[in-house]
Amino acid sequence: MTRISHLAVTLGLLFAAAGCGSTRMTDTQRAGSEMRLVSQAIDRAVLQLDFAELQGKTVFLDTQYLDGTVDKGYLISSIRQQLLAHGALLQEERPKATYVVEPRSGAVGTDKYSLLVGIPATSLPALVPGVPSAIPEIALVKKSDQQGIAKIAVFAYNRQTGRALWQSDLVEASSNLKDTWFFGAGPYRRGSIQRESEFAGEALPKIPSALHVFPEETVPRATEIKPEKEPVRAATELPPLPGFGSTLFGFERPLLGPTRPTVVTRSEPPTPRVLPPEIVGPPWPETPIPKLR
Repeated sequence: MTRISHLAVTLGLLFAAAGCGSTRMTDTQRAGSEMRLVSQAIDRAVLQLDFAELQGKTVFLDTQYLDGTVDKGYLISSIRQQLLAHGALLQEERPKATYVVEPRSGAVGTDKYSLLVGIPATSLPALVPGVPSAIPEIALVKKSDQQGIAKIAVFAYNRQTGRALWQSDLVEASSNLKDTWFFGAGPYRRGSIQRESEFAGEALPKIPSALHVFPEETVPRATEIKPEKEPVRAATELPPLPGFGSTLFGFERPLLGPTRPTVVTRSEPPTPRVLPPEIVGPPWPETPIPKLR
């Protein structure tokens, strides 16, 4: 009875401690891929604007003609950054600026194209009540292409005189994202907003080709091959004195500038240096050795 009671208490505690958890998942109003396509197209378009003519001038950015543009805040901030990068002096109030910069957008958005090789989803009239009559999509190959587009133009004029100072060309830029399904498996994703190709959200492994067995950066170069033995440095190798002579123990030294150490590699012992006679001096006189009687 004691064991049964202990088992019952243990099971009761386990049931009391047991619980369940849930995670609430929601989607944003706009897809992340769409926002990335639009922002990359804006980045590429703004980078083509050359505001060098406004360097050192006080300017006011008039954004009233960008109302209703998709991602208006991102576009305005990108243009402000480009103005500052070219040395323009931005003013928050219009009367404090000498020149007014007025941007406009012709198109900021996305396009989508799709292709299906197979049977699309079809709804048929119900012949028997309660029996589904819809045919699901049967795709052998399915492809979907999305494209981000940005078309902008900017000009500047004198605030007081109204005289035009500078205008840009009509700048257009685009970005893309491509998804492909094979026999229902996918998507295989690639595009300008992707750093690498993906399959179902996972990066594809890189398979080395027969022509590129080793990556270029890992191939040893001839200049990087180190000798098996450490090189023997010359005993007479000394650093040059600053601003003095060009010759030191027979080694050529430049008069100015840094010098690179001389490395001497040899397998045989060095040949002893013979000092010239003017340094050694005259030979000692030979003294006759007395003979023993």
